[in-house]
Amino acid sequence: MPCDSAKLELLKDKARAIRRWSCIMTAEAGSGHPGGSLSAADLLAVLYFHVMRHDPANPGWPDRDRFILSKGHACPALYAALYEAGYLKGVDLKTLRKLGSPLQGHPDKRKLPVLEASTGSLGQGLSVGIGMALAAKMDGRNYRTYVMLGDGECDEGQVWEAAMWAGAKKLDNLAAIVDYNKIQLDDFVKAIVDLEPLEDKWRAFNWDVQSIDGHDMEKIIEAFDRAAAVRGKPQVIIAHTIKGKGVSFMENKVKFHGVAPTKDELTKALAELDRA
Repeated sequence: MPCDSAKLELLKDKARAIRRWSCIMTAEAGSGHPGGSLSAADLLAVLYFHVMRHDPANPGWPDRDRFILSKGHACPALYAALYEAGYLKGVDLKTLRKLGSPLQGHPDKRKLPVLEASTGSLGQGLSVGIGMALAAKMDGRNYRTYVMLGDGECDEGQVWEAAMWAGAKKLDNLAAIVDYNKIQLDDFVKAIVDLEPLEDKWRAFNWDVQSIDGHDMEKIIEAFDRAAAVRGKPQVIIAHTIKGKGVSFMENKVKFHGVAPTKDELTKALAELDRA
């Protein structure tokens, strides 16, 4: 879908808002996962404000596109995207991880029904997405299903079992996005289990593969457009991103996988984001 300069600016504004809210929410909670939320912000902005067909006034619309955040610990970014898109009217984002809040530390559909699924048990989201994509085929509906995976999550065997199955069944209404920020819980991915050659792995399971800069809005849009045009194969977009993108002291730092900013760090983070 074409994207003019005004739309690009809107998408950048939405990504900035997702990053701001992710920092605010985790700082207020005193816990959470800011790094992977910030790395996913541009991808989520393009998905929710340009690519996916959805309707906040009718969240159960049968032909809506589905989104699964398999890397569920990055839910601050998802909650922020849902809020910016109009799904969370009346929900206080600052209640992240609070007792009784619908905004749990991992997405919980029981508490937040607008979610497509409860996620965060890593490795399972792609299987859930496959079920939704297969249901669309069986029901004769033309919605697409998008699943965002973490790179550390791709250490999980279930990811590759699911990838093998989807490729064998030619689920061309399914797209996976790997948020390849190169850092997982306690170290760089290559120091835990090196994923390379990652593109070759997906191709071996009969997926259409693209590798892009996951912070370049135009490249992200082009990748989703190309993916939607593929027939006979599921698609994966390997998005090379930066952990903590947009906040200098968080960028490429293992620490901020699962450590919230302090109040002082929040002030600095918001100042940087507002200048961006």
